[in-house]
Amino acid sequence: MAQQERAIRTRRAVIEAASAVFAERGYAAATMAEILQRAGMTKGALYFHFDSKEMLARGVIDAQVSPAEWAPRELKLQEWIDIGMTLAERIPSDVVLLAGIRLSADMQGRTRFGSAWPTWIGLVAKLLAEAKEQGEVLPHVAPEEIAQAFVGAWVGIQLVSEAEAEWGDLSQRISVLYNLVLPAIATPAALMRLDTAPDRGARVLAEIQDSQDGAPLMSSDS
Repeated sequence: MAQQERAIRTRRAVIEAASAVFAERGYAAATMAEILQRAGMTKGALYFHFDSKEMLARGVIDAQVSPAEWAPRELKLQEWIDIGMTLAERIPSDVVLLAGIRLSADMQGRTRFGSAWPTWIGLVAKLLAEAKEQGEVLPHVAPEEIAQAFVGAWVGIQLVSEAEAEWGDLSQRISVLYNLVLPAIATPAALMRLDTAPDRGARVLAEIQDSQDGAPLMSSDS
């Protein structure tokens, strides 16, 4: 078990080192030598987990969606909101997310290592389908179509926020996006219970941190 835990920590250290280099330089300019230096480990340890720069990029892409960064909710629409709002809160300081953004936007590179977008679309579609089963979403709504449109809008908003405010207003912009989309898809009973405030992400992250420190989570739909 201790050996397995060390392997997990080592893999994570490699992902974070690669993410820092990819975020700063992009895929084409990044080198395995620089990633190795940033990770501060032997070549053997790095290549045990990732045998090429392409595999490292795939590892960073795969690390984008982390269930540890949000809390399950009784209302699946609130869970979807919380994922989006915590993501907006984390992006400016999370090097793995920043690298994923840069890699996903790499028109040439992503034909080799993919992008994070399909995974996010799949997650949103899953949560919307669950919300629909629970009666939170209007009958005519197609979860996959909404997921595709939402993630596309998210990517555009994130790019504009980066260009205009270095992500300083991203939570506000994503809050507006939810407030535009939700009235078109949510049942009135569910809509009135949802929290889409710009500070929602910060509050949920604080809740998760408290739970990791031993405090109980907030109520399931709070």
